[in-house]
Amino acid sequence: MSCCINPLYAGWMSTFCFLWSLLFYLFWRSIAGNNTGSGGVWAVPAGCIVALAHFFLGPLAETDGFGISRWVSGCIDIVVLPALVPIVVYFLLVSFKIITGTVDFTNFALLWLIPGATIKAISWSSLHDPILLILVPVLWSAVAVGVSLFIRFIPEYGIFVIILCALAILAIPFAAASSYWAFFSQKTLMGFLFFAAAAAPMFVSVFLSFLKAEA
Repeated sequence: MSCCINPLYAGWMSTFCFLWSLLFYLFWRSIAGNNTGSGGVWAVPAGCIVALAHFFLGPLAETDGFGISRWVSGCIDIVVLPALVPIVVYFLLVSFKIITGTVDFTNFALLWLIPGATIKAISWSSLHDPILLILVPVLWSAVAVGVSLFIRFIPEYGIFVIILCALAILAIPFAAASSYWAFFSQKTLMGFLFFAAAAAPMFVSVFLSFLKAEA
């Protein structure tokens, strides 16, 4: 695939991967204003450490062709786990009261993703793969923002809504990994459908934050 891609286009894809997480974070800050939570100072160095560790240790899951192993690799190494780890870390930091003050999973996760995106843009640039360089960074944001949205709803409502939120939290990573797998397997329509399912909560969260900022 890489040999058929114009070098200029390949450069733009690498630039997109390099800048997307940073620009999306700045966009998020522009609509969230000063309502971002505490603990952001932890996000960037922790994200650097984890991203560098993954870079030097290599993939955690073996891949073979287009089957289930490719989906698992997308879930563990490429799409889902990189976006979920900061949410889990933030939850632990808040639970153990290492971080106090306003809780904001979205701000922490988006900040965490910036150094990882920088490292991936460099390591993936030679592959010239639009799936890795364009789709995956957007899916990181979709998982981070979407999961954080439903986490925010959990303490505010009853058991029925909590169950729905828990199902949504499981569905977003599944859809994100499935979108990566479908595009990799050249199942384009399926890839777009899974992408829409994974990204829809992110767009809802952006819309709600925009309305709140305008109120």
